[in-house]
Amino acid sequence: MGFKEQIDINRLPEHIAIIMDGNGRWAKNQGKFRVFGHESGVLSVKDIVEGCVDIGIKYLTVYAFSTENWNRPIDEVNALMELLISTINNEAETLNKNNVRLNAIGDIKSLPQKCIDDLANVMEITDKNTKCTLTLALSYSAKWEIIEATKKLAQQVVEQKIKLEDINEDSFNAQLTTAQLPEPELMIRTSGEHRVSNFLLWQIAYTELYFTETLWPDFRREHLFEAIVDY
Repeated sequence: MGFKEQIDINRLPEHIAIIMDGNGRWAKNQGKFRVFGHESGVLSVKDIVEGCVDIGIKYLTVYAFSTENWNRPIDEVNALMELLISTINNEAETLNKNNVRLNAIGDIKSLPQKCIDDLANVMEITDKNTKCTLTLALSYSAKWEIIEATKKLAQQVVEQKIKLEDINEDSFNAQLTTAQLPEPELMIRTSGEHRVSNFLLWQIAYTELYFTETLWPDFRREHLFEAIVDY
């Protein structure tokens, strides 16, 4: 029996978050440049999105580009940005076919303008889709997000729109980039690393963490189903 057949549909996580790690190591193992690993990793994203649609996962959030990634060699960053642009444009039709809505979180304005424009375009094209919401975390840092939310609330207090005692979990949640998403019940990290790397720190307070040795370009829906069975 495959892992898909073992899944209890009544106990599915509504929201799964994934730290897609291991592209560079995978490419090195193949004797290729790191960007080759990123290109292969796109195929994994496609398969996992379709796997989520297949079994009825409502929300999938993937850590596509952290703020720390800006510190990588300029050639790799540029190649990643070009890959991001081409992937977003190429996948619009597939997202619509699978009834998937594209969403993005992070410091989006720090991305190249072409990325921002293409993202906005595909988000608009897929906005009415209802089967699954795919959220790309781009130029994302959980610490940045928490600081930004704190600034917004402080500004509201200064402007006397709210009182200090009005600040609570709900009002803080409302200022986060994930305000429209439920908190993830399951977070998966590939490549054998056991850390959360500044991803959704506020949102994963009660999330189950699942670590696998599989490198991201080798991760497919059967691995996803295995993680859900474990959950």
